[in-house]
Amino acid sequence: MSMEQPTATAFDREIDRRGTASVKWDKYLGRDVLPFWIADMDFAAPDFILNALRQRLEHGILGYTRAPESLAAAFQSWLARRQGWTVSLDWLAWVPGVVPGLNLAAAAAGEPGASLLLPTPIYFPFLAVAANAGQRSIEAPMRKAGNRWEMDFDALEAAVQPDTRMVLIANPQNPTGRVYEEAELAQLAALAERHDLVICSDEVHCDLVLEQNARHRPIASLGREVAARTISLYAATKTYNIPGLPCAVAVIPDAGLRARFQAARRGLVPDIGPLAYAAAEAAFRDSGPWRASLLDCLRGNHRRLQEAVGERMTPVEATCLAWIDLQDLGLADPAAHFERFGLGLSDGAQFAGPGFLRFNFGCPRSLLERGIQRYQQALEAVEPSQGVQ
Repeated sequence: MSMEQPTATAFDREIDRRGTASVKWDKYLGRDVLPFWIADMDFAAPDFILNALRQRLEHGILGYTRAPESLAAAFQSWLARRQGWTVSLDWLAWVPGVVPGLNLAAAAAGEPGASLLLPTPIYFPFLAVAANAGQRSIEAPMRKAGNRWEMDFDALEAAVQPDTRMVLIANPQNPTGRVYEEAELAQLAALAERHDLVICSDEVHCDLVLEQNARHRPIASLGREVAARTISLYAATKTYNIPGLPCAVAVIPDAGLRARFQAARRGLVPDIGPLAYAAAEAAFRDSGPWRASLLDCLRGNHRRLQEAVGERMTPVEATCLAWIDLQDLGLADPAAHFERFGLGLSDGAQFAGPGFLRFNFGCPRSLLERGIQRYQQALEAVEPSQGVQ
């Protein structure tokens, strides 16, 4: 159990990541561009994870490693404590990351030539899953209802084809930041039952709920029927900012679906390393104040960014990722325009959301303020004829 108190400056300190082969920062190597694109926060991992890594390294041998029983127990306890879902040990399948889990789910759910359903915009690796499995994807655009994004169930229903085998969602949703309500999840579960679809739910951001009135609910926890057709994916990598130590778990209650998932990985998906296991176990055992302090920081950053961006940005209920609407500006390449003003954001087109940008506000406030300044300069530079307000 971790009980150390984070210092007052734990999330205020800027750490120079240049020279560390950082994917986030090296994208703009040699250019004066601040990166707010990839979902990699600019915070150090907490001491209880770093100490677990040091302890494991002291042993000296880093050989092939299976998932420790203590890790599975820590995950089961975390899932019950934080997400209100009790699962059996034999439901767990460990994989080196959520994205490999998405691809294994497609192989387990459908044969080559089948189709899968995606509510879009969606985290961009989802859009490659069908092709990787020799399948095809069908996109059903979400709809904006007031100041939030929702699944369009009429569009989803109309999009289902006779060969559709699976629907993939991110909950909390990436890039819109929605936390789906139980009624929405129940409606999706009913659609899956009507059409005999497997549901694959990426729940990697479930511990980063910012909206005080929102509650994450695992879709598979709604009942036995939906659990039997669901593959739920979890990892501690986003909350504790350890994406360089990939370790994820698929929770698959149905034995047949789980067997197909496990069979799909043979010879293709590597095992997980001992350091990744050690970091994941330390994260799932955390019951100290670090995460609460992180959420306080992210909530403050969210309020500041919302204040600066205004109605172009829908409120973020979870994640550290803002979805910003620039469609009215008529920019041929929004990301390139903002890069010219030293701001590196994710282009919405790669999420099937052209005309939008995704802004990662998981960083010290001082860095965020510089990013906001550059955002405002880039926006002001758009000619009035292009519709800037």
